[in-house]
Amino acid sequence: MDLRLYNTLTRKQERFAPVRPDRVTMYVCGPTVYNYPHIGNARPYTLFGVLAKLLRDQFGDLRYARNITDVDDKINAAAAERGVPIEVITGEFTRAFLDDMTAIGNVGEFAPNIEPRATAHIPGIVRMCERLIASGHAYAAEQHVLFDVDSYVGYGRLSRRTVKEMIAGARVDVAPYKRNPADFVLWKPSTPDLPGWDGPWGRGRPGWHIECSAMAEEHLGDTIDIHAGGADLKFPHHENEIAQSVCAHGGAEFANLWMHNGFVTIEGRKMSKSLGNVLLIKELRTLAPPEALRYLLLNAHY
Repeated sequence: MDLRLYNTLTRKQERFAPVRPDRVTMYVCGPTVYNYPHIGNARPYTLFGVLAKLLRDQFGDLRYARNITDVDDKINAAAAERGVPIEVITGEFTRAFLDDMTAIGNVGEFAPNIEPRATAHIPGIVRMCERLIASGHAYAAEQHVLFDVDSYVGYGRLSRRTVKEMIAGARVDVAPYKRNPADFVLWKPSTPDLPGWDGPWGRGRPGWHIECSAMAEEHLGDTIDIHAGGADLKFPHHENEIAQSVCAHGGAEFANLWMHNGFVTIEGRKMSKSLGNVLLIKELRTLAPPEALRYLLLNAHY
């Protein structure tokens, strides 16, 4: 079968051919576990679960990784609000996420066979930061490590944004220690009340993007066949993943094909916790059979 997939990076459909004919590698950005998942959160894992089954049927061997982000400022805030360690929050909502995925049918051939967690990959994250500093693509400043976007000429090729648009959309502070306002954090310091790990730059924790690059490298290699996720991750998350991974691997392409699913919308607006228009899966499961929810998610083009 000639499998053709739409590549967000090139903006066209392409014939899919894995780097190795006997094995496919796919990485899908997983949940940040600080709250119950809503039905929109389930869309990428349902859609790319179907793709996973197709790849397994056609190529036999698929290494499919879907991470769990279990260290994040939203997790820290939820833990502080309840007065508990972050492990309580991440444990509770990881179980809730996996329970919902099982109910919707994202199991077996539709499920990842690798589920790495950020907190289990801190040494790899530190090593990647060190390599980026040594190669001139990152720098340390005030106990932070930042990626130098000026050092990578391909920055912006996925999202195709201008520098001004990227700075405005980066969701990061324009701190005085940055060489360029668009530079993004790979490692940041932790105060005593926050989770942290000892690193060459002091006690701290990883930034948002570096964890996925480090986990993909460890479990799938320097260049992967498919990287997927929601359309909201194109920038800054996936753009920054490309920059740091390509530079950490001496210029090797990070992912050959990028796929992004559209949103589940409510009255024409993206469903999100920040907008307050979420429909939680655990509540929907009391109103409709899980098979109906799965049908709903698969009833539209990805």
